[in-house]
Amino acid sequence: MNRLINASRALPTPDPQLTVAYTPITLSMEGRQPLELRLTAPVEGKNLPIVILSHGFGPSNYLPSKDGYAPLAQFWAERGVAVIQPTQASSRVGGLDPDLPGGPFFWRERVAEMRAILDQWAEVERQAPAAAGRLDHDRIAVAGHSFGGFTCSLLLGARLQGEDFSDPRIGAGILLAAPGRGGADLTPENAARFPFFDVDFSGISTPTLVVCGAEDDPHFTPRGPEWHADPFHDAPGADALLMINGVGHGLGGVAGWDARETETENPDALEVTRRLTLAWLRSTFAIEPAGWIQSQSALKESAASIAEIIPK
Repeated sequence: MNRLINASRALPTPDPQLTVAYTPITLSMEGRQPLELRLTAPVEGKNLPIVILSHGFGPSNYLPSKDGYAPLAQFWAERGVAVIQPTQASSRVGGLDPDLPGGPFFWRERVAEMRAILDQWAEVERQAPAAAGRLDHDRIAVAGHSFGGFTCSLLLGARLQGEDFSDPRIGAGILLAAPGRGGADLTPENAARFPFFDVDFSGISTPTLVVCGAEDDPHFTPRGPEWHADPFHDAPGADALLMINGVGHGLGGVAGWDARETETENPDALEVTRRLTLAWLRSTFAIEPAGWIQSQSALKESAASIAEIIPK
């Protein structure tokens, strides 16, 4: 029972079940330190869909790592999804030395890390015996917040200077407050600092949900919160935009409980984000095909002040 939520309680979601977590799972990567992961999965059930959750580049020391984003990871895992969280190369606590070539953002290395997970399922399951044989490798999604959304957009098919980073093993994606168009849409200073933001989202044909905070204040661009909705408008596979009202980049608290990443902590907004992303995933992976439609109806009837869903 969560005493902090009100209107969001009307959105249907499965009852939570017990989970098991393994950390740190380590995967070898050529020429560098191992990649560390956390895997959280339901204790029971077979053919579990998988979400690989890519953290952002937030100000905290530990939340941008495998040990952050519990509000999302635990919620999804308690309701039937195996969630894998890498500590990516840009992480302050466990990433690469920021002075190395490619640092401090290591955008290419982050893509390679996500791909390394896809390449090494046998090793992941060897180190997580309670999940071994229970993961559905044909139902894999990526989800990323902020800079993690940029990482996921590349894996979903966004192109940078014509280069294709997509991986056909990924069947769905969730972009949470992900960067929008780069280049001329950025301030001159940020266009020079982030040339890799100049991506073309039109290559994303994989089913994708784009999530934005209506009060987000992107400092990279003179544009407003709608900048984060660019992947929805440009990507053919982006079938819905979920706009969370009254919150900004933290979407009510996805990065962590009581976190400084969260400029506006809003339990109802966070709960809507959690429940609707899960409903979209379950419908996309044919676990509960009608769940997304039912959730949209419940949102309009009982929680329309918190969020809006814009279909394509």
